[in-house]
Amino acid sequence: MIPFFDVGAVNEPYRAELDVAWQTVRSSGQYILGPQVAAFEEEFAAFCGVRHCVGVGSGLDALSLIIGGYGFGPGDEIIVPANTYIASVLAISANGCTPVLVEPDPSTFNLDPKAVEAHITPATRAILAVHLYGRLCDWDALTAIADHHGLTLIEDAAQAHGAVTAGRRAGALGDAAGFSFYPTKNLGCLGDGGAVTTNDDELAQRVRMLRNYGSAHKNIHEAVGTNSRLDELQAAMLRVKLPHLEADNQLRRDVAAFYLDNVHNPKITLPNVPESSHVVHLFVVRAGERDDLHRTLARAGVGAAIHYPTPPHRQGAYRGLAKAPLPITEELSAQVLSLPAHPALTRSDLERVVEVLNAW
Repeated sequence: MIPFFDVGAVNEPYRAELDVAWQTVRSSGQYILGPQVAAFEEEFAAFCGVRHCVGVGSGLDALSLIIGGYGFGPGDEIIVPANTYIASVLAISANGCTPVLVEPDPSTFNLDPKAVEAHITPATRAILAVHLYGRLCDWDALTAIADHHGLTLIEDAAQAHGAVTAGRRAGALGDAAGFSFYPTKNLGCLGDGGAVTTNDDELAQRVRMLRNYGSAHKNIHEAVGTNSRLDELQAAMLRVKLPHLEADNQLRRDVAAFYLDNVHNPKITLPNVPESSHVVHLFVVRAGERDDLHRTLARAGVGAAIHYPTPPHRQGAYRGLAKAPLPITEELSAQVLSLPAHPALTRSDLERVVEVLNAW
Protein backbone atom coordinates (compact mmCIF):
# COMPACT_ATOMS: atom_id res chain seq x y z
CA MET A 1 0.00 0.00 0.00
CA ILE A 2 1.26 3.46 -0.92
CA PRO A 3 -0.53 5.90 1.40
CA PHE A 4 -1.56 9.31 0.15
CA PHE A 5 0.34 10.81 3.09
CA ASP A 6 2.33 9.07 5.80
CA VAL A 7 2.79 11.37 8.82
CA GLY A 8 4.96 8.87 10.65
CA ALA A 9 7.32 8.34 7.74
CA VAL A 10 7.60 12.07 7.04
CA ASN A 11 8.53 12.79 10.68
CA GLU A 12 10.78 9.75 11.17
CA PRO A 13 14.03 11.49 10.06
CA TYR A 14 13.54 13.99 12.91
CA ARG A 15 12.48 11.53 15.60
CA ALA A 16 15.52 12.04 17.85
CA GLU A 17 15.32 15.84 17.61
CA LEU A 18 11.57 15.79 18.24
CA ASP A 19 12.08 13.61 21.31
CA VAL A 20 14.62 16.06 22.70
CA ALA A 21 12.26 18.98 22.00
CA TRP A 22 9.45 17.20 23.84
CA GLN A 23 11.67 16.53 26.86
CA THR A 24 12.83 20.15 26.87
CA VAL A 25 9.28 21.48 26.99
CA ARG A 26 8.11 18.89 29.51
CA SER A 27 10.96 19.73 31.86
CA SER A 28 10.59 23.49 31.50
CA GLY A 29 7.19 23.76 33.17
CA GLN A 30 6.34 26.53 30.69
CA TYR A 31 3.55 25.34 28.43
CA ILE A 32 1.71 28.48 27.26
CA LEU A 33 3.37 31.38 25.39
CA GLY A 34 6.79 30.41 26.66
CA PRO A 35 10.30 30.53 25.19
CA GLN A 36 9.62 27.99 22.43
CA VAL A 37 6.80 30.08 20.96
CA ALA A 38 8.87 33.26 21.21
CA ALA A 39 11.84 31.58 19.53
CA PHE A 40 9.76 30.03 16.77
CA GLU A 41 8.04 33.35 16.06
CA GLU A 42 11.43 34.99 15.64
CA GLU A 43 12.80 32.17 13.47
CA PHE A 44 9.78 31.88 11.21
CA ALA A 45 9.60 35.66 10.76
CA ALA A 46 13.24 35.62 9.67
CA PHE A 47 12.59 32.68 7.33
CA CYS A 48 9.66 34.47 5.66
CA GLY A 49 11.48 37.81 5.61
CA VAL A 50 9.05 39.82 7.74
CA ARG A 51 9.26 41.75 11.00
CA HIS A 52 6.54 39.85 12.82
CA CYS A 53 5.26 36.31 13.28
CA VAL A 54 2.46 35.68 15.77
CA GLY A 55 1.78 32.06 16.66
CA VAL A 56 -1.90 31.11 16.91
CA GLY A 57 -4.03 28.01 17.31
CA SER A 58 -4.72 27.13 13.66
CA GLY A 59 -4.63 28.36 10.09
CA LEU A 60 -8.31 29.31 10.28
CA ASP A 61 -7.63 31.38 13.39
CA ALA A 62 -4.70 33.08 11.66
CA LEU A 63 -6.91 34.33 8.83
CA SER A 64 -9.78 35.22 11.14
CA LEU A 65 -7.49 37.21 13.45
CA ILE A 66 -5.99 39.10 10.51
CA ILE A 67 -9.43 40.12 9.29
CA GLY A 68 -10.56 41.06 12.78
CA GLY A 69 -7.27 42.79 13.46
CA TYR A 70 -7.85 45.10 10.52
CA GLY A 71 -11.28 45.93 11.89
CA PHE A 72 -13.26 44.53 8.97
CA GLY A 73 -16.82 43.60 9.85
CA PRO A 74 -20.49 43.62 8.81
CA GLY A 75 -21.06 45.34 5.47
CA ASP A 76 -17.49 44.76 4.30
CA GLU A 77 -16.85 42.47 1.33
CA ILE A 78 -13.74 40.33 1.00
CA ILE A 79 -12.87 38.62 -2.28
CA VAL A 80 -11.85 34.96 -2.00
CA PRO A 81 -11.39 32.15 -4.54
CA ALA A 82 -14.47 30.00 -5.04
CA ASN A 83 -12.42 26.78 -5.24
CA THR A 84 -10.59 27.13 -1.93
CA TYR A 85 -10.91 25.01 1.20
CA ILE A 86 -13.85 26.22 3.27
CA ALA A 87 -11.59 27.61 6.04
CA SER A 88 -10.70 30.61 3.86
CA VAL A 89 -14.37 31.50 3.61
CA LEU A 90 -15.13 30.73 7.27
CA ALA A 91 -12.50 33.25 8.37
CA ILE A 92 -14.36 35.96 6.47
CA SER A 93 -17.84 35.17 7.74
CA ALA A 94 -16.54 34.68 11.30
CA ASN A 95 -15.92 38.44 11.36
CA GLY A 96 -19.35 39.28 9.94
CA CYS A 97 -17.92 40.15 6.54
CA THR A 98 -19.36 39.01 3.22
CA PRO A 99 -17.31 36.51 1.22
CA VAL A 100 -17.31 37.28 -2.51
CA LEU A 101 -16.53 34.11 -4.43
CA VAL A 102 -14.38 34.57 -7.54
CA GLU A 103 -13.47 31.97 -10.16
CA PRO A 104 -9.90 30.65 -10.52
CA ASP A 105 -7.67 30.49 -13.55
CA PRO A 106 -8.06 26.82 -14.57
CA SER A 107 -4.42 26.61 -15.64
CA THR A 108 -3.09 27.55 -12.19
CA PHE A 109 -6.04 26.81 -9.85
CA ASN A 110 -5.43 30.25 -8.30
CA LEU A 111 -7.44 33.48 -8.39
CA ASP A 112 -7.90 34.93 -11.86
CA PRO A 113 -6.87 38.62 -11.53
CA LYS A 114 -9.28 39.68 -14.30
CA ALA A 115 -12.16 38.04 -12.45
CA VAL A 116 -11.08 39.76 -9.24
CA GLU A 117 -11.22 43.16 -10.91
CA ALA A 118 -14.76 42.46 -12.14
CA HIS A 119 -16.01 41.71 -8.62
CA ILE A 120 -14.77 44.84 -6.85
CA THR A 121 -17.53 47.06 -5.48
CA PRO A 122 -17.60 50.10 -3.16
CA ALA A 123 -17.98 47.65 -0.26
CA THR A 124 -14.85 45.65 -1.10
CA ARG A 125 -12.20 45.97 1.60
CA ALA A 126 -9.74 43.17 0.96
CA ILE A 127 -8.60 40.35 -1.30
CA LEU A 128 -7.89 37.04 0.42
CA ALA A 129 -5.61 35.30 -2.07
CA VAL A 130 -5.02 31.57 -1.55
CA HIS A 131 -1.76 30.01 -2.74
CA LEU A 132 -3.62 26.82 -3.59
CA TYR A 133 -1.79 23.49 -3.53
CA GLY A 134 1.50 25.31 -2.84
CA ARG A 135 1.64 27.48 -5.97
CA LEU A 136 1.93 31.23 -5.50
CA CYS A 137 -0.78 33.43 -6.97
CA ASP A 138 -0.09 35.99 -9.71
CA TRP A 139 1.12 38.38 -7.06
CA ASP A 140 2.18 41.26 -9.29
CA ALA A 141 -1.28 41.45 -10.87
CA LEU A 142 -3.10 41.17 -7.54
CA THR A 143 -0.86 43.81 -5.95
CA ALA A 144 -1.57 46.21 -8.80
CA ILE A 145 -5.31 45.68 -8.37
CA ALA A 146 -5.15 46.12 -4.60
CA ASP A 147 -3.05 49.26 -4.86
CA HIS A 148 -5.32 50.77 -7.51
CA HIS A 149 -8.45 50.23 -5.41
CA GLY A 150 -6.94 50.80 -1.99
CA LEU A 151 -7.58 47.24 -0.82
CA THR A 152 -5.85 45.16 1.83
CA LEU A 153 -4.11 42.11 0.36
CA ILE A 154 -4.11 39.03 2.59
CA GLU A 155 -2.30 35.78 1.81
CA ASP A 156 -3.75 32.42 2.71
CA ALA A 157 -0.35 30.72 2.77
CA ALA A 158 -1.53 27.57 4.55
CA GLN A 159 -0.19 25.40 1.72
CA ALA A 160 2.78 27.48 0.58
CA HIS A 161 5.47 27.41 3.27
CA GLY A 162 8.73 28.40 1.60
CA ALA A 163 7.40 29.27 -1.87
CA VAL A 164 9.41 32.08 -3.49
CA THR A 165 8.78 34.67 -6.19
CA ALA A 166 11.30 37.34 -7.18
CA GLY A 167 13.30 36.65 -4.03
CA ARG A 168 10.34 37.05 -1.67
CA ARG A 169 8.68 34.23 0.20
CA ALA A 170 5.06 33.44 0.85
CA GLY A 171 4.14 35.27 4.02
CA ALA A 172 5.98 38.42 2.97
CA LEU A 173 4.06 39.29 -0.21
CA GLY A 174 0.85 40.85 1.07
CA ASP A 175 -0.13 43.09 3.95
CA ALA A 176 -0.42 40.00 6.13
CA ALA A 177 -0.48 36.22 5.74
CA GLY A 178 -2.04 33.30 7.55
CA PHE A 179 -0.24 29.95 7.85
CA SER A 180 -1.42 26.55 9.02
CA PHE A 181 0.91 24.01 10.62
CA TYR A 182 -1.51 21.09 10.41
CA PRO A 183 0.52 17.83 10.44
CA THR A 184 0.25 17.26 6.67
CA LYS A 185 1.46 20.73 5.70
CA ASN A 186 4.92 21.30 4.22
CA LEU A 187 5.87 22.62 7.66
CA GLY A 188 3.63 20.59 9.93
CA CYS A 189 3.60 20.20 13.68
CA LEU A 190 2.29 17.23 15.66
CA GLY A 191 -1.10 18.76 16.29
CA ASP A 192 -2.86 21.98 15.33
CA GLY A 193 -1.11 25.30 14.96
CA GLY A 194 -0.94 28.44 12.86
CA ALA A 195 0.72 31.81 12.51
CA VAL A 196 0.23 35.32 11.22
CA THR A 197 3.14 37.00 9.43
CA THR A 198 3.27 40.70 8.62
CA ASN A 199 5.41 43.83 8.43
CA ASP A 200 2.53 45.84 9.89
CA ASP A 201 3.57 46.69 13.47
CA GLU A 202 0.08 47.77 14.51
CA LEU A 203 -1.60 44.66 13.12
CA ALA A 204 0.94 42.36 14.80
CA GLN A 205 0.34 44.04 18.14
CA ARG A 206 -3.42 43.74 17.76
CA VAL A 207 -3.28 40.07 16.71
CA ARG A 208 -1.08 39.29 19.73
CA MET A 209 -3.72 40.88 21.91
CA LEU A 210 -6.71 39.26 20.20
CA ARG A 211 -5.21 35.75 20.37
CA ASN A 212 -4.89 36.07 24.16
CA TYR A 213 -8.38 37.08 25.33
CA GLY A 214 -7.93 40.62 24.00
CA SER A 215 -5.19 41.21 26.53
CA ALA A 216 -1.79 42.76 26.02
CA HIS A 217 -1.17 42.95 29.78
CA LYS A 218 -2.31 40.45 32.39
CA ASN A 219 -5.87 41.04 33.61
CA ILE A 220 -6.35 44.04 31.30
CA HIS A 221 -8.62 43.28 28.34
CA GLU A 222 -8.74 46.03 25.76
CA ALA A 223 -10.74 44.17 23.10
CA VAL A 224 -13.10 41.25 22.68
CA GLY A 225 -10.52 38.58 21.96
CA THR A 226 -10.32 34.81 21.90
CA ASN A 227 -8.04 32.01 23.05
CA SER A 228 -5.89 31.05 20.08
CA ARG A 229 -2.28 30.58 21.12
CA LEU A 230 0.29 28.40 19.41
CA ASP A 231 1.04 25.63 21.88
CA GLU A 232 4.52 25.66 23.41
CA LEU A 233 5.07 21.99 22.55
CA GLN A 234 4.01 22.46 18.92
CA ALA A 235 6.32 25.46 18.63
CA ALA A 236 9.20 23.26 19.78
CA MET A 237 8.31 20.66 17.14
CA LEU A 238 8.17 23.34 14.45
CA ARG A 239 11.58 24.65 15.51
CA VAL A 240 13.01 21.19 14.86
CA LYS A 241 11.45 20.93 11.41
CA LEU A 242 11.89 24.49 10.11
CA PRO A 243 15.62 24.07 9.25
CA HIS A 244 14.67 21.08 7.09
CA LEU A 245 11.82 22.78 5.22
CA GLU A 246 13.83 23.78 2.16
CA ALA A 247 15.17 20.25 1.69
CA ASP A 248 11.72 18.73 2.18
CA ASN A 249 10.25 21.14 -0.35
CA GLN A 250 12.90 20.08 -2.85
CA LEU A 251 11.95 16.44 -2.30
CA ARG A 252 8.36 17.39 -3.09
CA ARG A 253 9.51 19.13 -6.28
CA ASP A 254 11.50 16.03 -7.20
CA VAL A 255 8.32 13.95 -6.84
CA ALA A 256 6.48 16.39 -9.08
CA ALA A 257 9.26 16.28 -11.66
CA PHE A 258 9.11 12.48 -11.72
CA TYR A 259 5.37 12.54 -12.38
CA LEU A 260 5.73 15.22 -15.05
CA ASP A 261 8.46 13.26 -16.82
CA ASN A 262 6.85 9.85 -16.63
CA VAL A 263 3.06 10.12 -16.68
CA HIS A 264 1.92 9.76 -20.29
CA ASN A 265 -1.81 9.25 -20.40
CA PRO A 266 -3.91 11.55 -22.62
CA LYS A 267 -6.85 11.13 -20.23
CA ILE A 268 -4.87 12.79 -17.43
CA THR A 269 -4.04 16.52 -17.42
CA LEU A 270 -0.89 17.26 -15.45
CA PRO A 271 -0.38 20.53 -13.56
CA ASN A 272 2.14 23.23 -14.35
CA VAL A 273 4.75 23.28 -11.56
CA PRO A 274 6.92 26.40 -11.83
CA GLU A 275 10.25 26.12 -10.02
CA SER A 276 10.52 27.81 -6.59
CA SER A 277 7.08 29.46 -6.74
CA HIS A 278 5.44 26.06 -6.21
CA VAL A 279 6.29 23.94 -3.17
CA VAL A 280 4.02 21.05 -4.21
CA HIS A 281 1.94 20.80 -1.07
CA LEU A 282 -0.33 18.81 -3.37
CA PHE A 283 0.28 17.39 -6.84
CA VAL A 284 -3.14 17.72 -8.45
CA VAL A 285 -4.07 16.22 -11.81
CA ARG A 286 -7.33 16.53 -13.71
CA ALA A 287 -9.32 13.77 -15.35
CA GLY A 288 -12.76 13.79 -16.92
CA GLU A 289 -13.40 10.36 -15.40
CA ARG A 290 -11.81 11.29 -12.10
CA ASP A 291 -13.86 8.96 -9.91
CA ASP A 292 -12.96 5.95 -12.03
CA LEU A 293 -9.28 6.89 -11.83
CA HIS A 294 -9.61 7.28 -8.07
CA ARG A 295 -11.12 3.80 -7.75
CA THR A 296 -8.47 2.32 -10.03
CA LEU A 297 -5.68 3.72 -7.88
CA ALA A 298 -7.37 2.46 -4.71
CA ARG A 299 -7.69 -1.06 -6.13
CA ALA A 300 -3.97 -0.96 -6.94
CA GLY A 301 -3.11 0.06 -3.38
CA VAL A 302 -2.32 3.68 -4.20
CA GLY A 303 -3.77 6.36 -1.96
CA ALA A 304 -5.18 9.49 -3.59
CA ALA A 305 -7.41 12.30 -2.37
CA ILE A 306 -9.81 14.90 -3.75
CA HIS A 307 -9.15 18.55 -2.88
CA TYR A 308 -11.97 19.51 -2.80
CA PRO A 309 -14.99 17.44 -3.88
CA THR A 310 -17.59 19.97 -2.75
CA PRO A 311 -16.77 23.68 -3.15
CA PRO A 312 -17.85 26.09 -0.40
CA HIS A 313 -20.91 27.40 -2.24
CA ARG A 314 -22.28 23.85 -2.45
CA GLN A 315 -21.90 23.27 1.29
CA GLY A 316 -24.93 23.66 3.55
CA ALA A 317 -23.13 26.39 5.49
CA TYR A 318 -22.94 28.61 2.40
CA ARG A 319 -25.88 27.59 0.29
CA GLY A 320 -27.02 30.65 -1.65
CA LEU A 321 -23.72 32.50 -1.25
CA ALA A 322 -22.86 32.36 -4.96
CA LYS A 323 -24.63 35.18 -6.78
CA ALA A 324 -23.70 33.87 -10.23
CA PRO A 325 -22.75 30.52 -11.77
CA LEU A 326 -19.25 29.25 -11.00
CA PRO A 327 -18.63 26.83 -13.89
CA ILE A 328 -14.84 26.67 -13.57
CA THR A 329 -15.02 25.87 -9.87
CA GLU A 330 -17.71 23.26 -10.51
CA GLU A 331 -15.64 21.64 -13.25
CA LEU A 332 -12.50 21.52 -11.16
CA SER A 333 -14.33 19.98 -8.20
CA ALA A 334 -15.49 17.17 -10.50
CA GLN A 335 -12.07 16.56 -12.09
CA VAL A 336 -9.23 17.17 -9.61
CA LEU A 337 -7.34 14.33 -7.96
CA SER A 338 -4.31 14.65 -5.68
CA LEU A 339 -1.56 12.05 -6.04
CA PRO A 340 0.89 11.04 -3.30
CA ALA A 341 3.57 13.74 -3.19
CA HIS A 342 5.20 13.73 0.24
CA PRO A 343 8.94 13.64 1.03
CA ALA A 344 8.95 10.03 2.30
CA LEU A 345 7.99 8.46 -1.04
CA THR A 346 10.56 6.08 -2.53
CA ARG A 347 11.52 5.66 -6.18
CA SER A 348 9.67 2.34 -6.27
CA ASP A 349 6.57 4.03 -4.82
CA LEU A 350 6.62 6.61 -7.59
CA GLU A 351 7.23 4.03 -10.29
CA ARG A 352 4.22 2.06 -9.08
CA VAL A 353 1.98 5.14 -9.07
CA VAL A 354 3.08 6.02 -12.61
CA GLU A 355 2.53 2.45 -13.76
CA VAL A 356 -1.08 2.54 -12.58
CA LEU A 357 -1.70 5.99 -14.06
CA ASN A 358 -0.33 5.08 -17.48
CA ALA A 359 -2.25 1.80 -17.61
CA TRP A 360 -5.58 3.46 -16.77
